[in-house]
Amino acid sequence: MTTSTQAYGEPWYWDNRYSNEPGPFDWYQKYLTLAPIINLYVPRHHPTLVVGCGNSAFSEGMVDDGYSDVVNVDISSVVIEAMHKKYKDLPHLKYMKMDVRDMSAFESEYFGAVIDKGTLDSILCGNNSRQNAAKMLEEVWRVLKEKGVYVLVTAPLSIVNLHSDLQRVKSVFAGIDSL
Repeated sequence: MTTSTQAYGEPWYWDNRYSNEPGPFDWYQKYLTLAPIINLYVPRHHPTLVVGCGNSAFSEGMVDDGYSDVVNVDISSVVIEAMHKKYKDLPHLKYMKMDVRDMSAFESEYFGAVIDKGTLDSILCGNNSRQNAAKMLEEVWRVLKEKGVYVLVTAPLSIVNLHSDLQRVKSVFAGIDSL
């Protein structure tokens, strides 16, 4: 039997959750709290990818703060449809149904930044967590421009548990030092 946390990597889990809990929810922090960090490391004129966007108002906060190209992806078709409707009049916000383990719809080195608030954590709670997390991080690295920035908002234990996999893609994090 699959527990609810083991299902975090499954579209049906998130479709069910967003059908039953349609109100906005921000994992860990809202945009206003993270804005000083985002503003420091994420250029406003670069395309930015928000992975596992859910129904968060985070990206709306970015656009209100002057970011001009914010692309949001989520594995749930239910939440993507809801966000399309909610933000249909904001052309700077784009929403796409996509699994972060396969973002082949995006060109390599397209985004100046990738923002992740809990998506890696969610994958680490699921089945085949290390393999799936590695796939996700490989895709994040692929879609980031050279010297792009991966902003990871996570629970501390997630990073400790994934330390060896992060060593393989640690250059993702080196972008912060080079800005």
